[in-house]
Amino acid sequence: MGAPVNSRHGRRRMMAEINVVPYIDVMLVLLIIFMVTAPLITQGVRIELPQAPSEVLPPSDQEPVVVTVAADGRVFVDIGENPEQAIDDEALMTRIAAVMQFKPQTEVLVEGDRNVDYGRVVQVMTLLKNAGVDGVGLITEPPE
Repeated sequence: MGAPVNSRHGRRRMMAEINVVPYIDVMLVLLIIFMVTAPLITQGVRIELPQAPSEVLPPSDQEPVVVTVAADGRVFVDIGENPEQAIDDEALMTRIAAVMQFKPQTEVLVEGDRNVDYGRVVQVMTLLKNAGVDGVGLITEPPE
């Protein structure tokens, strides 16, 4: 408790002091925990993107949906309960159609491994068009 303080009117009152040091310690510990665990949370499929000169997309309010075509032709979508699990063509169309129905302005990007058959990438792009996607972006790596 603090020492009694005289006010201008001659009354004595007690000043309450709040010790914020424990709160700062807790916040710093939480910050460290989040900084350590955040890189561990990101999961995905390993692919080698083709290198091509391209422009960076302008920032958008909505995150795009990314469809990944692995080297063996399997397809992954970064939405749903298990994004690191391959899905079949019908599931791809169903998920994308649902997104397009509720958020028609959502961008859809395709990242295909450089070693995947070109026909498989075109097939996936056709499935996306049939699911209601007007335009598809392709993800590449800048040349070295």
